[in-house]
Amino acid sequence: MKNLLSTIAIVGVILLSSGSVFGQAQKYLNFGLFYASIEFPVSNLITVAPQISTDYDFNKFIIAAKGNFYLDDVFGVTEDWDTYAGVNLGWRLESNNDGFNWGIHIGGRWFWDDKWGVNAEFGGGSGVIGGVGITMKM
Repeated sequence: MKNLLSTIAIVGVILLSSGSVFGQAQKYLNFGLFYASIEFPVSNLITVAPQISTDYDFNKFIIAAKGNFYLDDVFGVTEDWDTYAGVNLGWRLESNNDGFNWGIHIGGRWFWDDKWGVNAEFGGGSGVIGGVGITMKM
C-alpha cells in the first residue's frame, strides 16, 4: 500500500508540474448500468465527484469520492475527447465484508455533440471500478 501511494504521489507531481493551457474539466453527469457520478471542476484540469457503483450481480455496492486529472494536453486530443486518470476513496457494502474502499482508474470520453457523449473507465483497487456508459455535460 505504501508503494502504491508513493507511486500515485510521484505521478501526480509530474503531471501537475507539466502545466496546461487547454483543459476540459467541467461539470459532467456520468451514468451506466452499474454506476453513476457527477463531476465538479476544481480547476481546468481536475474534477471531484461523488460516485455510487455496484458489481454485475449486485452483491457489492460502493459509495465513494473520486478525483480525476485530465490528460488532454498530454495526449493532444481534440475538444470532443477527454482522457483522464484518477483515484477514489469510499466505503464498500458487501455481505460480511463491509469496509474501506480505494482504487485507481483511467478513462476517456467521446462527445458526439455539444452535450452528450460515451465514456469508458477501467481500474483496480478494493472495490467496483469502471464501466461503460453515457456522459452529459451540465
